[in-house]
This record gives sequence, C-alpha cells and structure tokens, in this order.
Amino acid sequence: QVQLVESGGGLVQAGGSLRVSCAASGRTFSSLVMAWFRQAPGKEREIIAAIGTTLNTYYADSVKGRFTISRDNAKNTVYLQMNSLKPEDTAVYSCAARSLPLPTAAPYPYWGQGTQVTVSS
Repeated sequence: QVQLVESGGGLVQAGGSLRVSCAASGRTFSSLVMAWFRQAPGKEREIIAAIGTTLNTYYADSVKGRFTISRDNAKNTVYLQMNSLKPEDTAVYSCAARSLPLPTAAPYPYWGQGTQVTVSS
C-alpha cells in the first residue's frame, strides 16, 4: 500500500505561481511513477503531469511550458510547480502513484485526497 498526502493548494491571482507537494509513504518511493491529476467542477479528471523512476516526464498540452513536475526521492515527495496560472487551472489537484513505468497507459491504484487550487481573474 501507498499513502499519499497533498499540500500547498490555495488561492492565487491569474499570472501567479503556486507549488503543490505530495508526500508518499508505505513503499519505496523511488520505484514509483508519480503523477498529478486535476478535476475542475463539471469536468472529467485529467492527468496533467507524470514523472518516472528515471526522471522522464509527461505533460498535458494544457500545462506544457507552465507547469513542472519534480521529485525528491530522499524526501519521498513529488512536486508540481505551477507558473503563469490561469482561471481555467482552477481544480482539485490530486497526486497518484503506480508501479508500471511510463509511458505505459496503465491505471494509478494509489491516490491522495486532493488539494484545491483556485485561480482568480
């Protein structure tokens, strides 16, 4: 089992920056693929970034060039640095983990509770 706890969400003005974090426990963090998802009101949940065990990354087109995913294996933590935020980035951001490597399209069995990010115009 893997336990994930997000932190760092909040309210920010458009054009601003925010960093959310996700602390993991329960398994060897360095062996996990970590990802960030978001779900806006009335919309489906979407994957926006992922980072593999070799630090390979994936970004959705909607955040490419603005968001950066990173991991600190010594701290068992994955980060999502969000810059140039837009009102349409408003959503609940959740981290997720799995064992199967990128770029395999596989489900993520482990999830955090999510953290709200609100971008005001």
